[in-house]
Amino acid sequence: MSLLPVLQRGAFPLPTLLGAILIGLVVGAGQRWANLSPTLLLFLRVGVCGGFTTFSTFSLESLVLLEDGRPVLFGGYVLLSVTLCLAGVWLGKHLIA
Repeated sequence: MSLLPVLQRGAFPLPTLLGAILIGLVVGAGQRWANLSPTLLLFLRVGVCGGFTTFSTFSLESLVLLEDGRPVLFGGYVLLSVTLCLAGVWLGKHLIA
């Protein structure tokens, strides 16, 4: 039984990492263009980007890799997620700001 239809078992889950860059872009846009609606920015950060980057999604993706017997990919994903997601938010924020 597949835990997530969009997650191919054993595949590296890129949407979570890409979502971090997207959320940084949204934050940067909000800082650059002060006339953007705070409600719209909240929706984009939490509603749209949060769908890609929630901790529960990260946890599930990590667990699937571990359960599939891919400990190296699991470890790499955990390390890269923390590192690249932080870097992605920073990058996205500074690309627009």
